[in-house]
Amino acid sequence: MLSEKSAIATTEAEKLQIEGISEPVILRYFESLNAGNFDETASLFASDGVMQPPFESGIVGSNAIAAYLKQEAQGIKAEPRQGISQNLDNNQIEFQVSGKAQTTWCGVNVMWLFVLNQERQIQFTRIKLLASPQELLNLRR
Repeated sequence: MLSEKSAIATTEAEKLQIEGISEPVILRYFESLNAGNFDETASLFASDGVMQPPFESGIVGSNAIAAYLKQEAQGIKAEPRQGISQNLDNNQIEFQVSGKAQTTWCGVNVMWLFVLNQERQIQFTRIKLLASPQELLNLRR
């Protein structure tokens, strides 16, 4: 029997579509992030994978990424809209996804950059806020 959280995640997963992106790992990243399942989100990263959030240095490894998300991503809703991909050297693939991130107190346009390794794990992701300098200053805690 599915738990209530799993049923909600499945319902959200069925709805999530990103124009131009069909890569399951990228879709699952957003599905698990929005469901608040940060351990699953972090498990999508390679063992030496790096997440670079706005205003932060790179966070390395799935345990550190999960801990960061549990502290900083509560209540954030990612709304990816469209993306593009390109093949890189060493059988890696780069994805650029644009959309919006919504918190309880604001919404901001975002660009996510992902690099997947040969095993289709997230090797690197950078989350870039697309806002004016004044808007960014207003977001500071």
